[in-house]
Amino acid sequence: MPAGPLAIVAGAGRFPLEVAEAATANGYHVRLVGIAGSADPEIERFPHVWVKLGELGKLYKQLHAWECQDLVIVGAVTRPHMSEIKFDIGALSSLPDLTRLLKGGDDGVLGGIVSFLEARGYRVHGILDVAPDLAAREGRLGAVPVDASAERLITYGADLLTALAPFDVGQGAVVMDGRAIAVEGIEGTDAMLERVAALRASGRLRVKGRIGVLVKAPKRGQNMKVDLPTIGVRTIEKALEAQLAGIAIAAQGVLIADRASTVRAADEGGLFLYGMPSKARGLDRS
Repeated sequence: MPAGPLAIVAGAGRFPLEVAEAATANGYHVRLVGIAGSADPEIERFPHVWVKLGELGKLYKQLHAWECQDLVIVGAVTRPHMSEIKFDIGALSSLPDLTRLLKGGDDGVLGGIVSFLEARGYRVHGILDVAPDLAAREGRLGAVPVDASAERLITYGADLLTALAPFDVGQGAVVMDGRAIAVEGIEGTDAMLERVAALRASGRLRVKGRIGVLVKAPKRGQNMKVDLPTIGVRTIEKALEAQLAGIAIAAQGVLIADRASTVRAADEGGLFLYGMPSKARGLDRS
């Protein structure tokens, strides 16, 4: 545990608040850095500061005032074009580094942000370092059991994600009948599930009943300090619209936002939730 406060850099959604609450319960003294235009206004119930993208000088000044060297990055932020960012004076000396990292793929940008901050003396921690209880555990997570055919699909999906890892695509796939139906791209998990629902509605995907599994896991070699895959109530809703049988996520590698509500939504919809062992076939992230 750090000697000083823990700063949580908050992007979109309520998950940064959940991380702040969990970290506080674990004994951390948290401070919130809200990204203007992305973070939930409710961060203001914690000690906080608002910064715009490009206001690195303001960020450094506030972290120094808090005597804070330890950071966690939580929540999505839309990547703007360089021309849309207004850099303050404190950021100007870092422009070459910032330009390079914004030109990379998603993994490159996120890893670059970590390296950028660490090179300036900050310690960047993963969410699981400060709030491990937010991750999925192994085994059945809800009331609906996993049958043998679903177990085979889960293994197939895990192998598929491992094979795709070098190509900087998404962290999820939908599999059914022993084949890949959809792979998550830049659009994200929800939009991928909407594609599956549309394929079924149009008749292009001719299957009957609740069938198929969403498999979600970190990419092999992924920087676990940022961009951990996450599911929540909306994921359940989209999986039900796609008429899937269940969702399998990597234990200790996928976060569950608003866990109680997420599990309840899955149970009420008859959807299984399963935590895949981290050393399961295809999921060794080392």
